[in-house]
Amino acid sequence: MAITKYKKYYTLMTEQNKKLFDDFEIINNDFEMNSSSRLNTTKFHKVGLEVVDVVRFWERKLCSGMERGNNSVYSDKLADKFWTEVRSRFSQIDMVGVKTK
Repeated sequence: MAITKYKKYYTLMTEQNKKLFDDFEIINNDFEMNSSSRLNTTKFHKVGLEVVDVVRFWERKLCSGMERGNNSVYSDKLADKFWTEVRSRFSQIDMVGVKTK
């Protein structure tokens, strides 16, 4: 069976950024377990911003050209599927950059 385009891009992204993603996976899991630790929070946001930048770059690469014309709805769905893949590995990725008291 052929691999879908978003999964192919996800695989390429993770292979090309293996060290960054492996490091962030550990930080993500620590943050999930103990988000109240100031050290965990600072590290999580710092490395997380780098990861989010990489993911957004690959998302733009995946969806470029589709947003014009008739495929704009398809582009949104494709981006959602791509981010679902990212969230399956990094459960707290949506918390990057969010300030809490």
